[in-house]
Amino acid sequence: MVELTVADRMRGALWGMFVGDALAMPVHWYYDVAALRREFGTIRDYQSPRAEHPNSIMPLASTGQAGRGAQDGDLVGTLILKGKKHLWGRPRIHYHHGLRAGDNTLNLLCARVLIRSMNAAGGHDPAAFLHDYVAFMTAPDSHRDTYAESYHRAFFANLARGLPPARCAGAEGHDTASIGGLVSLPPVFLAAPGAPDQGAGAALAQLRLTHRSAALERYALALGELLVRLVGDPAPRVGPLACALAERLGFPAGRVVAQAAAGQLSDLDVIGGRLSPACYIDQSFPAVLYLAGRYADDLEAALIANVGVGGDNAHRGAVLGALLGAALGYRAIPERWIAGLTARAALEDEIETFVGQFGGTSP
Repeated sequence: MVELTVADRMRGALWGMFVGDALAMPVHWYYDVAALRREFGTIRDYQSPRAEHPNSIMPLASTGQAGRGAQDGDLVGTLILKGKKHLWGRPRIHYHHGLRAGDNTLNLLCARVLIRSMNAAGGHDPAAFLHDYVAFMTAPDSHRDTYAESYHRAFFANLARGLPPARCAGAEGHDTASIGGLVSLPPVFLAAPGAPDQGAGAALAQLRLTHRSAALERYALALGELLVRLVGDPAPRVGPLACALAERLGFPAGRVVAQAAAGQLSDLDVIGGRLSPACYIDQSFPAVLYLAGRYADDLEAALIANVGVGGDNAHRGAVLGALLGAALGYRAIPERWIAGLTARAALEDEIETFVGQFGGTSP
């Protein structure tokens, strides 16, 4: 077995984020698993979203601020997501209306903004990221996605009120502490694999630019601890490490993984039964750790299983892909998934520049 270098693991983690998200994108936030299976079967390759989404609540989401509410506000449509406000009121509209097979969702596109910012600055620079984030989100036609999570809407509602970007993160709400808040953090941790305290400080600084959530910070630090261990250890045992972390966080992953491996529990018994498939971080992060423990040696099987249990599977998939990509390396990712990403060429440039600066040379 070839020993993986830090660069191999970093490369695997970064590509893993994007393939995990893109694979789940067409059934993101499907809570009706029967509908997911009826419409798509078992998703093993990238697909485009259907015209309608069985569990969409976009018509209930505010277009002027975070959370639910009236759609008389014009934040969506004028400042961000230009020209797309009319889509939000359509019944059963897909959250990712306009995306195609192999596309990434908005939160992963923002992770790319961060990677490019770090590449240009030679490290984590909060002011540079905020400049690039605002420019990306407010530019016409910068992306094709239709939905923006509450934290984006809170940020730009504050910006529209005249607050400086560094003070625009919204107050903690019921959906602020969500798995979507973690998807941009792996690059920050990866940029300092040999200095975990430095990486943790930078990651919290990054998180606080868009999220004010003490609950989320706890899980962000847990993610970083595990990711840095996986990148830096010459032979990490991701299954035991993931289960031990889950147990520290209050979920008995070791026992549950053993029961699943013995055929006593299905993935749906765990995610959908013992854990919610929703975005809330106290449920979604243990769900990621369960899948990392259950499929510790098989990134492909893990990401397929993640898609199949529905819920916030795109953001879970990004975090799961980062962890298993770090543990197993770039070559554990099916080549068809790398090749099928819409932004494959641009991603390769961005990732190789990042790895070259922070982790080593090309393969």
